[in-house]
Amino acid sequence: MRRAAWTVLPVAALMAIASPFVAWAQIPAATLQQAYGALQAGEADRALSLLAPLPATGPGAAEAQNLLCRVRLTLEQWDGAAKACEQAVRLDANNSIYHMWLGRALGGKAGQASFLTAFSLGRRARQEFERAVRLDPRNAGALSDLGEFYTDAPGIVGGGLDKAESVAAELDRVDPGKAYELRGNIAVARKDFAAAEQDYKQAITASPHPAEKWTVLASFYRRQKRWNDLDNAIHACVAAAARDKHPGVALYDGAGVLMEAGRDPALAAKMLEDYLASSSKSEEAPAFIAHIRLARLRQKLGDPAGAKQEFAAAWAMAREFNPSMDSDR
Repeated sequence: MRRAAWTVLPVAALMAIASPFVAWAQIPAATLQQAYGALQAGEADRALSLLAPLPATGPGAAEAQNLLCRVRLTLEQWDGAAKACEQAVRLDANNSIYHMWLGRALGGKAGQASFLTAFSLGRRARQEFERAVRLDPRNAGALSDLGEFYTDAPGIVGGGLDKAESVAAELDRVDPGKAYELRGNIAVARKDFAAAEQDYKQAITASPHPAEKWTVLASFYRRQKRWNDLDNAIHACVAAAARDKHPGVALYDGAGVLMEAGRDPALAAKMLEDYLASSSKSEEAPAFIAHIRLARLRQKLGDPAGAKQEFAAAWAMAREFNPSMDSDR
């Protein structure tokens, strides 16, 4: 599962809040909208074909570079993602969204770096998240990322649970569901698992999309090896997703929890099928990765022909992705 809870905004909204350019004189808005749509659909190759040839400077280039960074992130191409996001920030240094995505790219790069390099990249990621929050204190995605960083990172690079608690207080005013989830993570870091469970349950009731928070609780139960509770949480996720017109990544994440736990591959496959058939696909849960995971489940369920079809579907969407990089199997 991807750890970060990413905020996804339509290109039109980003244009309204982010860019100093009123009209796209050099890069047509329609091209950016098409690239954004391809990104959300998991069509990485199509998004790259639209974005890669575009100029790296000039009107519209900041948004194009931000979108290019995000496509590279779905492909787990950390260097390319960081370079594109750095260019977006250079072109529009006062854009909270761009700083947030640069922080995510640097964080991903840090996860693959040597020990010393990871420290440097981690500090830079923290600085980007902090800048994103300063520019827009209501950017729930940046607040959530910053709180996650403070919770997980050692003090030497700026982490700290007290700092994370302060971020949770800010999230209370913006996204209570994310605030409770962050408090649950803080409680886990303090090994107060009873408090964490209650916070994750509160996140479900506070969120407008409870199915997504059921997967967070299910993941907690997986780490605690509470298998019956995990199964119940996943079934609650499926039920909540069926009631939600925009279930988002809940089905994808829930299937990931089952795969990590090695439980109920048939249900995991059904969840991925439903996700791929939905209109709620997003970059948070790349469709090509969903196809790869579904292929692995097909193999486990004794359907090699179905597995071959799923691998082919993934390959048609993202030829640059290395399936061995996907850890949720």
